[in-house]
Amino acid sequence: MSHTYREHFQHALVTGGAGFIGSHVVRRLLAEGIRVRCLVLPSDPAPALRGLDVEIVTGDITDPVSVRSALDGVDMLFHLAAIYALWLPRPEKMFDVNVLGTRVVLDEARAAGLKRVVYTSSIAAVGYLPGREISDERVGYNDWHIDNDYVLSKYIGELEALARNTPEFEVVVVNPSLPFGENDLAPTPTGRLIRDAMSGKVPFVAEGGFNAADVRDVAEGHLLASVKGVGGERYILGGHNVTYAEFAQAIARAAHTKAPKLVAPTRFVRMFAHLSELAAEHVTHKPPTMTPSSVDYMSGRFLWFSTDKAERELGYTKRALDDAVSSSVAWFAGQ
Repeated sequence: MSHTYREHFQHALVTGGAGFIGSHVVRRLLAEGIRVRCLVLPSDPAPALRGLDVEIVTGDITDPVSVRSALDGVDMLFHLAAIYALWLPRPEKMFDVNVLGTRVVLDEARAAGLKRVVYTSSIAAVGYLPGREISDERVGYNDWHIDNDYVLSKYIGELEALARNTPEFEVVVVNPSLPFGENDLAPTPTGRLIRDAMSGKVPFVAEGGFNAADVRDVAEGHLLASVKGVGGERYILGGHNVTYAEFAQAIARAAHTKAPKLVAPTRFVRMFAHLSELAAEHVTHKPPTMTPSSVDYMSGRFLWFSTDKAERELGYTKRALDDAVSSSVAWFAGQ
């Protein structure tokens, strides 16, 4: 870009900086010479931030006092902190963090005198179109029939963020699709798909497809939104619309393994998910591999999205799918 980000801000607070997308945003900010402070839970060892020249402060985004302290002296906020989970023993915690936490962080940012913030939503907050139609930012949320706490909490959280946008306090919303790439420590669902497919032992893929985004592109999109985004607008930060079979083939090419040949009917995948969830609730008390609500959202339909608005208004770009997959495969291979 023709200017540097430092012309716009010098000191950024990143909530969720210890997360997958957040740690990549932190790295990009540091590469631009921006001072970075990260608000991290006291219980989080934050391995994704190890070795980076960041100021780490401990606190909780639902606590106004710790948020107020973290905002002291910064001139830009990237609010990425959220709970992403397929299943929680106490699902209301998802709403405490993703909705009430958003209220606290943005209200404190406005009170601290910040003029502009970037709020990280999700494509979960963007509506779905049937068949292989491609959704964009104009499609309103319409997944009311899916009982998925994460999806609903991100939609309501985005409403809270947009409700706080004013000419004096601009809230720019970004909606990442499903990211993958290096340093996927958790790993994310997309990362788990790559890791498992690399073994060449995955017997089937699900029906349908999704939008696969290189996490480096998504991180760059956050920085672009911070200087070029319009307050009150949302921007999809995505990658490539692929079927699950096409994504598995890209992994197989990069990992030199065989791609699965079977496409499993959604009803079969949902049955497996139901058993997995029952085991989590009554036996293991640990997160299941998948849940019926995650299958309802992800499988048997095409979660395909357009990045045209981000490309046009922000200058957003996306790497070739094979380049992005190769980078992710190489990272997992090195673990």
